[in-house]
Amino acid sequence: MGGAMRHHWLLLGACGWVLLILMFVSKFITFRAVDDYGERVGGQSWTVPGTKMIRPVPVSSLQKTAPKPSDQSSVVPPPVTGWQSEVERRSELLSSVCKNSSLRNLTHVSISKFVLDRIFVCDKRKILFCQTPKVGNTQWKKVLIVLNGAFPTVEEIPENLVHDHEKNGLPRLSSLKPQEITHRLSTYFKFFIVRDPFERLISAFKDKFVKNPRFEPWYKHDIAPAIIRKYRKSHRDNELSASGLHFEDFVRYLGDADGRHRMDRQFGEHIIHWVTYAELCAPCEIHYNVVGHHETLEQDAPHILKAAGIDQLVSYPAIPPGITRYNRTKVERYFSGISQRDIRRLYARYQGDFGLFGYPGPDFLLN
Repeated sequence: MGGAMRHHWLLLGACGWVLLILMFVSKFITFRAVDDYGERVGGQSWTVPGTKMIRPVPVSSLQKTAPKPSDQSSVVPPPVTGWQSEVERRSELLSSVCKNSSLRNLTHVSISKFVLDRIFVCDKRKILFCQTPKVGNTQWKKVLIVLNGAFPTVEEIPENLVHDHEKNGLPRLSSLKPQEITHRLSTYFKFFIVRDPFERLISAFKDKFVKNPRFEPWYKHDIAPAIIRKYRKSHRDNELSASGLHFEDFVRYLGDADGRHRMDRQFGEHIIHWVTYAELCAPCEIHYNVVGHHETLEQDAPHILKAAGIDQLVSYPAIPPGITRYNRTKVERYFSGISQRDIRRLYARYQGDFGLFGYPGPDFLLN
């Protein structure tokens, strides 16, 4: 009987040691897993009121072992995605450049009627979109038209309707009362899109003075002759329309800090295709939730739809492969005949845009 009792106690003791070892190993594995996740996300973290610091799990791990709905906490926010980090980096850069006093004349403008005319309103989904021509704005207007309920999909919207601001159902912010404007600017989701400033100018030149696909004759018949008359070194008045505007003429006009203002007043609203992003959207005065880049539209478009809470309601039109890619060769070709003096003057005007949105300066054109 005594031997059996001793055997029983020995057995219990051995089990206890095994249990202790298992608990220790389990705890070590748990800590190791947390450390691995922390390393993979580069130390990103956030806090939620009333909770401890949480380290997000990598997206790849979430895709492999997606938790059941019942396992997900309603308190902890989703992990910050890589693209959200990029959006935040851009926002921080913009804020920093806005504070740069040496660039203030190039980055700060008043919120005038000219700016408010550029901002389109979607009250149904509480969205404001600032138009920056020559950066794919047509597609974003289609998105807003669908959200307003005029058409079920972007594919069904006639092209001629998109730019008919009397019929497309997109009110401008300038059409509202002052208190209504202030309310929307402070509460609505706001965004706009940019692209490399010099490439945008090339696009504007081609679209308005070379191809002119929408048949807007005033660009070739009125604006081009006025620029040629003032900025082309040798010309004949009777050949102004026939000869066509050269890119060199266009660059001289845009880089003339003193002389272009009178011409801009003469050209009226048509200058929206080449004035700076700062002049169009006042990004140092208006806090935009997202500033997308044309060069990364494949990532920015779905991010904007999701951030605005409309990704389940509308789709961004299909983006043709390669259409958003920056084309340095094209920029070099267009500027190959332009003097360095004229390029420097042009850059001096658009330096604010280059800085605000993180585009590298055109050193390759000046070396």
